[in-house]
Parts: sequence; structure tokens; C-alpha cells
Amino acid sequence: MATKINDYDFSGKKAIVRVDFNVPLQDGKITDDTRIRGALPTLKLILSKGGSLIIMSHMGKPKGKVKPELSLSQIVDAVSEKLGVKVKFAKDCQKADDEVAALKPGEALLLENLRYYPEEEGKPVGIEKTDPAYEEAKKEMKASQKEFAKKLASYADCWVMDAFGTAHRKHASTAVIADYFKPEDRMLGLLMEKEVAAVDAVLGNIKRPFVAIMGGSKVSSKIGIIENLLGKVDKLVLCGGMTYTFAKAHGGEIGDSIVELDKLDVALGVEALAKKNGVELVLGTDSVCGDSFSNDAKQAVYPSNAIPAGWQGLDAGPETQKAFVAAIKGAKTILWNGPAGVFEFDNFTAGSRAVGEAIAEATSEGAFSLIGGGDSVACVNKFGLADKVSYISTGGGALLEAIEGKVLPGVAAVLG
Repeated sequence: MATKINDYDFSGKKAIVRVDFNVPLQDGKITDDTRIRGALPTLKLILSKGGSLIIMSHMGKPKGKVKPELSLSQIVDAVSEKLGVKVKFAKDCQKADDEVAALKPGEALLLENLRYYPEEEGKPVGIEKTDPAYEEAKKEMKASQKEFAKKLASYADCWVMDAFGTAHRKHASTAVIADYFKPEDRMLGLLMEKEVAAVDAVLGNIKRPFVAIMGGSKVSSKIGIIENLLGKVDKLVLCGGMTYTFAKAHGGEIGDSIVELDKLDVALGVEALAKKNGVELVLGTDSVCGDSFSNDAKQAVYPSNAIPAGWQGLDAGPETQKAFVAAIKGAKTILWNGPAGVFEFDNFTAGSRAVGEAIAEATSEGAFSLIGGGDSVACVNKFGLADKVSYISTGGGALLEAIEGKVLPGVAAVLG
């Protein structure tokens, strides 16, 4: 049985905490501090219980090289302000012994970007997978990754995993490090506990009807998730750009709309599986189209399978919006991943807004609603619905893999 962070005695102990501080920066300033705020409850809990903090994170994709523009030193002041403690900084995550030794209870230290070292991700650098020497290089890197993790572990008495956004990666700091702590000294942070509980509420403790809304441009990127959901949901709403691959699969005319011509058989397979499993599949029947991919494009509504050349579907049409809202009404479990149109364009937000508002209404009537994936999260924020849904996941890729039924290394490392 894994240790619960609320039950752990941090008094006089050093805790190394994996957070996701991969925040967007512009001119060295944070433009969205959501991820930092998400980790604060865990960090403050440890400090309040007499522990000291060693905070570790990645930023961007430096690919094993030191890139000043991806240095975590840029966020030290912001983290200090939000944490209410002056956070110290270690310029090298693998050479922080002196800084760690000087830490006293109630103090905090932020390590430099973990991904400055290729060992964090554990992938060979500068060698292609097709190279005959790749497998040997991979073995060597895995051994180096263990040493990297061992060094990080040596700084602390316990390890806390609170970065759901990277929980689907078997990196040194997110999973391998667990090998160097006793089971009772490794635990999920408060944010991770919430994320795992939210996924379980959707997939492991389903209250019916269960409705999933899957959007986005490509069927191919969602097929594993769609197939898994077709074994669980009562209704599956498919929207966004993938609408036109389904329309094309039935011989429809889709104008210049986005389409995956090599996935037409996949679309038909999804329809067949839905029918076999008794799942109601809801697809768009009409689209708000534009004569260019632009917010200022001229608009017209066409059937989704009869869009003329020179036009492209950019949002769900009025009849489709009604169908989506009707499908969501009365649901008791709701999962939303992916917008219903190009919501970034203010003139093509109606479909996504209709979905978001229907989810908010169902939530107010007792449904559990989980919003996941960057675009869906951006939608609820844009439409002012963030406080009207049950849970907003911080981890896009991790959430999708969990929904797909995959084991997340960052969770398994703690829970087994």
C-alpha cells in the first residue's frame, strides 16, 4: 500500500519533488502560471510539516544540451513569491550536493532543468534508430539513466511524484528514481492524487450514461483512445476536423476541409465497432464553413458531406450543435478532449462553446465532468467555464494514455 502524502512525517526530512514547471515564457516572463499553482498545495504541505524541498522539473526540449533560454533560473522569483519562501537555485541538477547539504527545514531549492542531461529522458543522442549501433547505445544510456536517477535520489530522504503532465514518460525523475527509495518513502503529490482519482472516476467508477466528446483534427492520433472508449461509453461524440474523414469515408464531398485519406477504413471500422458495442455514435451533419482558413473568412453553412470546392469546415453547424447538446444532456459521466472547431478563431467558436456550456449544465445537474487536453482546457478557460466543470486535467498526453488504458510509468512507480 503506497504512502499517502498527508500521512507522511516530513519533519526534519528532505523531500525531492518532481513537478511540472514547464511553463510558457515570453522575454523571460511567465505567461501562464497554471502549472506552478497546481503544485503549490504539495510543496506547501511538505514545508508546513517541517520538511525541506528539493524541487525538480524540466523545461522545453533542450535535448541534452544547456540552453539558457530554457533555464529554470528564470522562474525562481515567481516560484518564491507563490510559495512564500525564498527559493534557492542549483545551477546543475547533478552537482547540487553543497546546496542540498545547506538546506534547513522550511527551506526550498530548485534544481536546474533536468533535460539539460540526455540521461533524464534516457534516449541515445546523435544516433538514429535505424543505425545498427542504436540498440547498444540504448543499453548504455539506460545504465547512465539509472546513475542519473541515483544521484537525484541521493539528495533526499523521500520522493514525491507530482508531475502528471510527464507521468506517461519513464524518465529518470518520473519513474526510475523510485528504485532508490523504500516503498514507504515514495508517494504521489496532492495534484497527482487528484489526477489519478479523476481518471478513476471516469474509467473505473462510471456512472451512466457515460458520454465522451472527442475532437481534434486527426482520427489517427485518437484511434487508440476511441477504440478503448467504445468499450466503456454509452455515447461517443466525434467532432472537429475528424468529421470530414468520416464524411469522406462514405463518399461525401468535403471541399478543402482537413482529411486523412489513408484513414477512411479506420473511420468505417470505428462506426462498425460502435454498432457492435451498442454505442451511439454522434457525428456532425452540418458545418460552418469558411472560404479560407482565417478568422475573417466568409462564412456559409453546408452539410458536412456536401461542402463545395473552395470551402472548408471550420466549426460545427447549427444542427450539429443541437445534436451534440442533446447527446450530452442527462449524462452522469462526461469526458471532453478536443474542440468542435477552430475555436482559436473567435468567429468559429460556437460549436465548442455549445459543447462546453452543455457540459457545464450537465455538471450542475450532478454529472462528473473531466476536461483534458490543452485545447479543451483552453476552451473552458476562454468561455469562462473552468469553475463549472468537475475537473480540469493538467496532463494532456498522460491523460490520453490513461484513457487509452495504458499504464503510466510515473504512477506505477509509486503505486506499483
